[in-house]
Amino acid sequence: MIRSMTAYAGGERATAWGTLGCELRSVNHRFLEVGTRLPEELRALEPQLRERISARLSRGKLDLVMRLRTPETSASLQVNDVLLGQLGQLAHRLTSDFPNLQVSFTELLQLPGVMQGEATDAAALQAEALALLEQTLDGFIAGREREGDKLATAISERVDAIERIAADVRTLIPAIREGQRVKLAARLADLPHPVDPGRAEQELVMWLQKLDVDEELDRLGSHIVEIRRVLKQRDPVGRRLDFLLQEFNREANTLGSKSVDSRTSNAAVELKVLIDQIREQVQNIE
Repeated sequence: MIRSMTAYAGGERATAWGTLGCELRSVNHRFLEVGTRLPEELRALEPQLRERISARLSRGKLDLVMRLRTPETSASLQVNDVLLGQLGQLAHRLTSDFPNLQVSFTELLQLPGVMQGEATDAAALQAEALALLEQTLDGFIAGREREGDKLATAISERVDAIERIAADVRTLIPAIREGQRVKLAARLADLPHPVDPGRAEQELVMWLQKLDVDEELDRLGSHIVEIRRVLKQRDPVGRRLDFLLQEFNREANTLGSKSVDSRTSNAAVELKVLIDQIREQVQNIE
């Protein structure tokens, strides 16, 4: 099952320190590129978060956002009595050197470390964050796979059309060859001097060999079989599909360059249009 590189998923998890939220969104990219926005309490967890993501995703420009929303009613502030006492003693000692020194009680409370909130268990909070990430990744990957199903259907429809065109061209080849034989015979008959029949036949064979597209059609058929096989794989296949499209395009170009009939020329154009449409879809695949 193929995956799209474009997806979004979000989730929340209640913790002892508030509600933890997680969002994942991604767009197309040649490689995996992860950007993060984390609350201060989870900054140290960033390497592990990136590792978890890279273990399950291979391509896409992905943004990870985590938020910790603490309820206002749960705030429990405490005064650091030891630090406050030390600051008071320091202020009293400095009064003799600085007679005009005045420090209000509220100013003391604003100094770092005087007021303390409820302690956070960093390890427990990080465990909750990792669990939430895995949960969000499950939904994120499911979304990528749903979109991948749509892409696979669109690609398969165009591959079917390519197969039909190749089959039509194959049925036209005998008539085209015979037409070229007749045209060459007519040109030889119009020459002022007779041409050796053996030499004429040799030239005709060489000419028809240059126009032969059986090998191109055979390779096109093998590419069709391969792309259908790849579309059924669960591993990331975007790069493999991109390579296959290069092979498809090569056969279509050769078919067009060898064409001496408007029907095969039109078929080559139609093939290239379908290949370009598939390429647009493949750009979205992981």
